[in-house]
Amino acid sequence: MKELEGFKDYLLSEKGVSANTLDAYSQDLKAFFLWIETKSKTLSRLTHHDISDFLMDYKKRGHAVASISRILATLKIFFRYMLSEGNLKKDPSYLIQFPRGWNRLPDVLSIEEIKRLLETPSKKGLGVRNRTILELLYASGLRASEIIKLKVHKVDLEVGYLRTMGKGSKERIVPIPPVTIERIKKYLKEVRPKLIKAKECEFLFLSRLGKEFTRQGLWKLIKTCAQCSGLSKKITPHTFRHTFATHLLQGGADLRSVQEMLGHASISTTQIYTHLDKSYLQKIHKQFHPRG
Repeated sequence: MKELEGFKDYLLSEKGVSANTLDAYSQDLKAFFLWIETKSKTLSRLTHHDISDFLMDYKKRGHAVASISRILATLKIFFRYMLSEGNLKKDPSYLIQFPRGWNRLPDVLSIEEIKRLLETPSKKGLGVRNRTILELLYASGLRASEIIKLKVHKVDLEVGYLRTMGKGSKERIVPIPPVTIERIKKYLKEVRPKLIKAKECEFLFLSRLGKEFTRQGLWKLIKTCAQCSGLSKKITPHTFRHTFATHLLQGGADLRSVQEMLGHASISTTQIYTHLDKSYLQKIHKQFHPRG
């Protein structure tokens, strides 16, 4: 099934999942696709009632709550992926709640934790590059694939924005805050010229060999910095993206603006961050409800 293959590519390139996790997701979706086939359903016509029916059937076959929670988590990630790719107009799993005690929200770093992490790299040599990468991840909410493919000429340090090519070959503009602009300038002046080996290399971030920075290199960088920082949370490239969106909402940004900066095709994908930040919903309620 082409949707499954595309989803597996997404898990590898954006989520960096392990082989075991990838296999688990694949088995869950194969079971779901088989159920759809037996019920003569199509992905585009699924409703939350269908998802509930599937989970009830899954439960009747003797699966434990943990297994049901896992397969629901798989479905929610899959449907968000389908929305972001423009292959679905709505998420049929959106209204489905997880069993009690299951945490479905992504890890988000506090402001103190993100500051601690950003201070980890050395202030010299490759440490300058590493700090710049972490700063830009947090400041822009770029995906892992977007930051390693970011080209120098796509970054306007005078105006303070960058252009990135997201999913579906859609280019979007993301603002860059002043502190991050200064980090990039320092990297471009002091470090990148020493790394570059080929004049035609257009990518902003380079490896120590002067080549394009890889996804594996990015994961290793983040893992190393996370370990050195002493933070106990699991930190991935996507953690920065989640943190970026959550902190924007906490600061008062509207959901549509966050959607544009994240490059989400549907605002329903962005709405997960309103669950991460309950104060956002409280603010909206207080602002617009007569009793607020």
